[in-house]
Amino acid sequence: MKIKKNVGRLDRTLRIVAGSALLLAGFILTKNNFWLMGIGLAIMVVGLIGFCPIYVPFGISTRKQG
Repeated sequence: MKIKKNVGRLDRTLRIVAGSALLLAGFILTKNNFWLMGIGLAIMVVGLIGFCPIYVPFGISTRKQG
């Protein structure tokens, strides 16, 4: 099964930056807050793979077609 990418370049960049920040904040600032680290990791992974499963039911795509 091939996943159709639905996350655009700016969206991906922002997710990677925000996810990294949350991951680091959970690890360093809050002394291993695993909830914050998990959310940061999930956001970062979506940015890295370019597919957001939450966008699918709503028909949202931030990726330019063409």
